[in-house]
Amino acid sequence: MREVKVLGIESTAHTLGFGIATSRGEILANINYTYRPREGGIHPREAAQHHSRVASEGVERVFRESGVRPGELDGIAFSIGPGMGPCLRVGATIARALAIRLGKPLLPVNHGVAHIEIGRLVLGCRDPVVLYVAGGNTLIAAYRDGRYRIFGETLDIAAGNCLDVFGIRAGIGPMPAPEVRAREGERFHPLPYKVKGMDASFSGLLTAALNLLSEGARLEDVCLSLTETVYSMLTETLERALAFTEKSEVMLVGGLARSRRLREMVEAMAELHGATVHVVPSEYAGDNGAMIAWTGVLQLLAGQEIPVEESRIRPRYRIDEAPAPWRERGL
Repeated sequence: MREVKVLGIESTAHTLGFGIATSRGEILANINYTYRPREGGIHPREAAQHHSRVASEGVERVFRESGVRPGELDGIAFSIGPGMGPCLRVGATIARALAIRLGKPLLPVNHGVAHIEIGRLVLGCRDPVVLYVAGGNTLIAAYRDGRYRIFGETLDIAAGNCLDVFGIRAGIGPMPAPEVRAREGERFHPLPYKVKGMDASFSGLLTAALNLLSEGARLEDVCLSLTETVYSMLTETLERALAFTEKSEVMLVGGLARSRRLREMVEAMAELHGATVHVVPSEYAGDNGAMIAWTGVLQLLAGQEIPVEESRIRPRYRIDEAPAPWRERGL
C-alpha cells in the first residue's frame, strides 16, 4: 500500500496545533501554540483571536519542519468537535481553505477519538480501557462494535477543570500546581465523594474544597484532600469498567494523564486485575496537532472524508457518536 501523509489541525480550546503524520505511523511534525489568558480560565473569543494570529506561522512551520510539500499531502484533517465554537471555527476554516486550494480530501476528526488513537499509536496498545481525563473532558471508554463506547463520564465539570479552577482561585495557578502543593500536605480533610455507578460528579467537590480553604484550612492540606479525592473517584470508576470489560490493558490519555499520583493509584488498581497500565507521553497528553493528523490518516484509509459543504463544526460531538471503522480493519 502506498504511504499516505495527512495534515492535522487541532483547535478545540486553548491550543492551535498543526501536525503531519504518515500511514507508517510516523509523526513528521507537531507544532502547537497555546493561548494563555491574562487571568481566569479560557475566554473562547480571545482564544479564537489568538489562533487566528498564529495560524499562518503554524502552517508555514509544519511544512518546513516536516519537509513535506503541500502538494505531497493526501488529506487535510481537523478537529470538528467537541470543543469551543469560536476556536473550532478557526481550525475548520483553515482546513477547508487548504483542502479546496490543494484539492485534497477533508477529514473530520472527533477530538476524543484522536486522544485515544495517538495513545494507541505511540504506546502500542491493542485494545485498552481508556481513561481520558483533561481540563475539558473526563470519560472512560473502550472499543466495541464499530466505535468507542462510553462506560463512565463526568456528570458536570471535568476532573481537570475541577483542579484547574481550584488552583486559580487559590492563587497558585492551574494544574500541576494543586498536585505539587499536595505533596506538602499533612492532614486529609474528608470532601464530598460522588460516584454514581461508573459516573462521577466534581462540582460539589470543588465548592467544598474552596469553602474549606476560605474557612482557614491549610492550603497544602486542602490540595492533598482534593487531589486524593478526585483521583480516587477516577480510579474507582475505571476499575469498574476494567472488571466489566475484562480487558488486559489500561491507557491514560489527556492532559491530566501527566499526573504522577493518578498514575500510581491506577497502577495499584490495575495490578489487582492483572492488567498493564500505559500512559501517553507528555508531548501527546495535551491537545496537539499530531493526534488529529494520525487519526486523519486512519480515517483516510477507512474512506471517512467529508464534503466541504457538510463540514460544520460539532461543539457537542460525543466520542460514542463517532464511527471508528479502521478498528475492524486492524488499523
